[in-house]
Amino acid sequence: MNATLVLFGSFALLSLIRVPIAISLGLSSLLALNMIDFTLYPVIQKMFSSLNNATLMAIPGFVFAGIIMSKGGISYYLIEALKAWIGHIRGGLAVVTILACMVFAAISGSSPATAAAIGSIMIPGMVNAGYSKRYAMGLVAAAGTLGILIPPSIPLIIYGAVSEQSIGKLFSAGIIPGLLLGGILLVSAIIHARINNYGSLPKQTMQERIKKSGKAIWGFLLPIIILGGIYTGAVTPTEAAIVASAYGFVVSVFIYREMNVKKFVEVLKESINITSMIYLIIASATVFGMFLTTEQIPQDFTAWIEHSTTNKWIFLIGINLLFFVLGMFLESIAIILITLPILLPALALFDINVIHFAIIMTINMEFAMITPPVGLNLFVVSGISKVKVGEVVKGVVPFFGLMLIAFILVMIFPGISLLLTGD
Repeated sequence: MNATLVLFGSFALLSLIRVPIAISLGLSSLLALNMIDFTLYPVIQKMFSSLNNATLMAIPGFVFAGIIMSKGGISYYLIEALKAWIGHIRGGLAVVTILACMVFAAISGSSPATAAAIGSIMIPGMVNAGYSKRYAMGLVAAAGTLGILIPPSIPLIIYGAVSEQSIGKLFSAGIIPGLLLGGILLVSAIIHARINNYGSLPKQTMQERIKKSGKAIWGFLLPIIILGGIYTGAVTPTEAAIVASAYGFVVSVFIYREMNVKKFVEVLKESINITSMIYLIIASATVFGMFLTTEQIPQDFTAWIEHSTTNKWIFLIGINLLFFVLGMFLESIAIILITLPILLPALALFDINVIHFAIIMTINMEFAMITPPVGLNLFVVSGISKVKVGEVVKGVVPFFGLMLIAFILVMIFPGISLLLTGD
C-alpha cells in the first residue's frame, strides 16, 4: 500500500509542477518499484521491448501523413473544393469546417493535427463571413476531436496494443459513432447559422466547382485508400500508414508542388517530436504496468468493484467521471495506458464488450481534448486565433452538450459501435 501511495502521490506531484507526463510516469513507477522486492535490471529491456511492436509502427506513419497533408497543400485544396459546393448556403462555412475535419480525421488519427490544419484556414474565413469568432473557435476545437474517433485513430491503435484487440475491428467500431457525432455537429451548425443570420460566400459556377474538385481529388482519395485498404484486407493498418505517408509525399511534392526542402524538414521535425512523445509515454507506461502486475492491483481493483456494485451502469458512470477528471490534467494516450490495464478485468466482470468500451473511452478522450486546463485542442485553437485559452473555452462550452448527446447514445446502444465489427 505504501508503494502504491508513493506511485500515485509522486506522479501527481511531478505532474503538478509541470514535469512532462512521460517522465513523471516513469520516475514515479521506478520509485514505487524500488520500494518493493523487485529488481530494476529488466526495466530498460522491458521499455524497449514494449516499443518493438508491429502495431505501434502505424503511429509515425499516420502522424507524418497528417502533418504533410496540412503543410503540403492537400488540406487547403480539400477545403476550397468543399467551399465551392456548399460555401454559399447559410451555415455553409460551418458545414465545410465540420466536413473538412471529418475528412482530415480519416487520414491523420490526431485531434490536435485536425484542429490545426482546418482551423488555420477556416477560423479566419468564418470570421470574415460574419461568424462570431468565439463560435468559430469552439466549432473547430470540437470538430477537431473527430480526429481520434473517425479511423484511423492513434488512441485506438494504443488501445488495441494494450488490450490485444484487432485494430481493424477497433477502426470499424469508430466509423458510425464518428459519423453520428459529425452529423449532430452539422445539424446544429446549420440551425445556429440560420438563427444568427451568419454570412455565406458568393455562389460559384459549376465550372469553378468542377475545377476545384479536380484539384482536390487527390486529397479525397487518400482516406478511401487508407480505409479501403484496411477493410478489404489489402494492407494492415501499419502498411496503410506507410502507404498514406508515401501518397501524401508524392502528392505534395510532385502534383501540388507545395513541398520544398524547408517545409519537408519542418514536417520531419514535427513528426519526430510527436512520435517521440507518444513512444516515451508508452515506454514509461510499461514500467507503470510492471508495478501494477507485481502488486496485483488490477485483480484487487476487480475484487473491490465486485463487492461494491453489481450494476453495470453505475460502474460505467463512475468510470466516465474518472475519465473526465483525468482528462482535465492528462494527455489521452497517458490516460489509456494508465487506466486500461486496471479496467480490463472489470469489463469481463460486467460483460462489457471490449471493442464497445474502446469507443466509450475514445469519446471520453475527445472531451479531454477540449477540457481545461490542459485540453490540447484549446491550445491549438488559441495559438491559431491569437487569443487567450479562456476565450476558446467559452466558445467550446455549447459543444459539450452536443457531444454528450452522441456519447450517451453510443454508451446506451452498443450496436452503434459494433454494427460494422461483426461482434
